[in-house]
Amino acid sequence: MSANPTCEGRISVIVPVMNVERYLDQCLSSIEAQTHRDLEIICLNDGSTDGSLAIMQSHAAKDPRVRVVDKPNEGYGATCNRGLDEATGEWVSIVEPDDWVEQDMYHDLLMLVDRVGGNVDIAKAAYWRVYDQGKRPTKVRCAYYRRVKPPAQPFAVRDAAELLSHHPSIWSAIYRRDFLNEKGIRFRPYPGAGWADNPFLVETLCQTERIAYLDEPYYCYREDTPEKVIAFAKRNPMLPLERWHDMMDVLQRLGVTDEPVLMAQNLRGITYCCSTIEACGLDAPGVREAVAGVFSRMDPALVLADRRIKPGEKRLFAEVLGLPDPKVSEISYVPELFRQGIHRIRTCGLSYTLASVRQYLLHKSARVGR
Repeated sequence: MSANPTCEGRISVIVPVMNVERYLDQCLSSIEAQTHRDLEIICLNDGSTDGSLAIMQSHAAKDPRVRVVDKPNEGYGATCNRGLDEATGEWVSIVEPDDWVEQDMYHDLLMLVDRVGGNVDIAKAAYWRVYDQGKRPTKVRCAYYRRVKPPAQPFAVRDAAELLSHHPSIWSAIYRRDFLNEKGIRFRPYPGAGWADNPFLVETLCQTERIAYLDEPYYCYREDTPEKVIAFAKRNPMLPLERWHDMMDVLQRLGVTDEPVLMAQNLRGITYCCSTIEACGLDAPGVREAVAGVFSRMDPALVLADRRIKPGEKRLFAEVLGLPDPKVSEISYVPELFRQGIHRIRTCGLSYTLASVRQYLLHKSARVGR
């Protein structure tokens, strides 16, 4: 989309910072370069011990839209909450300090709001997954690109539950500040990073009928390597399962019964359980019990009917809960695997798709405790 002078609305951009001096200049420069100029950039230093504070102060000295809040370390959730309390814009956005945003992101999201009639609480876009381990960063489109197809805009998340099935990606959106305040939506103040984005995802998307979506990627999210993901899971094996329970608690508190939403939550829970099993083993102390705790909160009929859930995962689900063998064959998953492969080829390219298939085959057995 091209620049348009009718694009209006101040956006408060919240940047929670903790020891990211390597990437912070790129992050802040990308926000400052937005074609939508009416920004309030709130940089929150969460007790950094490296050069991050000096970088923020340097940007504030050059750009009056940048404001620095220096405070003791409290963790990601509490720091984002401080940013929400400090914000004065009509809209708020969160940018993680090791990521960056393409220059038309906020302009185009505001134009989307205008185009669908202005009655919007959340305007969300696709995003780029950035693999920054080689000489040149590789960018591929996110998993829900070309999959979010609501019947009309704005919409409720039950009509586009793909937004709940993948990475929370809470930063690829802008939120109407009054909506967050009216609903009392804030982050959970977990220690450290804490995966506070997980409950925030359902708190926001499940409390409005007014979501708008733009199927273009702007936000550039740096992905961890598979090795780092496994290392994290080994250090914090129960954290993903705890956050899944927190998300489920939100859905139950809100009285959500829409099957597409519950199936998306099931899919996330099974993914988290399989990651924990791969890292630690199903028979490691406490793992089987924790996985059973997650599975017990799912409707077995929805799990076994979901074509996206792999045969081995369905057998694992039944085994852990003591249910009859679902008698699903690997052949039954081939059509879904084919659909997934075609989608990835079209959106991410052949080489990325082949690498994904290879990873799937390498880790398939370990993820279900085999």
